[in-house]
Amino acid sequence: MLEQWADLARAALDDAGIDPREVDGICTSGLRESASFVPSTVAEYLGIPVNFAEFVDLGGATATGMVWRAAAAIELGAASVVLCVTPSMPAPPPPEDAVRAPASRYGASSDRWGSPQAEFDIPYGNVAQNAGYAMIAQRYAHQYGYDPRALAKIAVDQRTNAGAHPDAIFHGQPITIEDVLASPMIADPLHLLEIVMPASGGAAVVVASAEVARRGRNRPVWVSGFGEHLAFKTPTYAEDLLRTPIGPASRRAFEMAEAAPADVDMVSIYDCYTITVLMTLEDAGFCAPGEGARFVNEHDLTFRGDFPCNTHGGQLSFGQAGLAGGMSHVCDGARQIMRRAGEAQVRDCDTAFVSGNGGIMSEQVALVLRGD
Repeated sequence: MLEQWADLARAALDDAGIDPREVDGICTSGLRESASFVPSTVAEYLGIPVNFAEFVDLGGATATGMVWRAAAAIELGAASVVLCVTPSMPAPPPPEDAVRAPASRYGASSDRWGSPQAEFDIPYGNVAQNAGYAMIAQRYAHQYGYDPRALAKIAVDQRTNAGAHPDAIFHGQPITIEDVLASPMIADPLHLLEIVMPASGGAAVVVASAEVARRGRNRPVWVSGFGEHLAFKTPTYAEDLLRTPIGPASRRAFEMAEAAPADVDMVSIYDCYTITVLMTLEDAGFCAPGEGARFVNEHDLTFRGDFPCNTHGGQLSFGQAGLAGGMSHVCDGARQIMRRAGEAQVRDCDTAFVSGNGGIMSEQVALVLRGD
């Protein structure tokens, strides 16, 4: 992962037109090569001493969390150019005589001694993400009703967007609502094509001061608002399954940006499941609680439509390369504002809303990005 970290950092700096010698900050996540001291491990490998180093551990919200932390550090004068990198490589096979630890088998739940999940969740089968998100979807259905075709439409519109993105895993593979509903039921009511597809890859962005950004190669994208909210780790301990942390995070982001949902030209919403997109639309204020299905049915979510959503295809169709899946949403919003989205470019895109979601609707971050 270290080598990929460096490759991604170099690619992002080259794309921005920034000299690596200007880098004085890094934001990183977990690293296969080092269980601790990760930022110093990265700085040493890059050969770049830094004034700001942050280790971010927010699951799928890690990328968006990196971006606002980097922006805040720059605003405070702690750094001027910060690399935010999320490499994601498949783990090497364990030795034949190794004890096969089920490290990722339990998703957001921890099987370590003393963990509440190890005692109260895992022994009873309440494990990993599929069960948790299905539980949330079932609760939503009980409270507001459930329109399977509306949820399927989210996946279909995003697959259309992937058709305009050559790097998407499912580029050139369109689907229909009937395809989604006919795909295997994984965890009722979630079908296979409503669940993110893991992939390998990586992503990186450069967050820089206004002075540096204005002399870069591309139209600057300003972090004009951000919000973050953590409420619980697993749904077992959620006060209300239908009130997600993206609500307070989004309100803070819009308030900081002095903007409202109506001002947004496109959204890039973390989409590990279709129900995540639906509930984010509601909790972030794009429609009222319980009105998500109607909103989806009434709007075209493709890059050609009146409410462009996940124009890179979203993780459902672009692919979820670990934490880089969350960074793909940052790149999606930034590229639209830069006017670099190619065939999927949204006309006159100056304001983007980007969300990150970790765990099981547990830890969420909202960004409001703007162009000049």
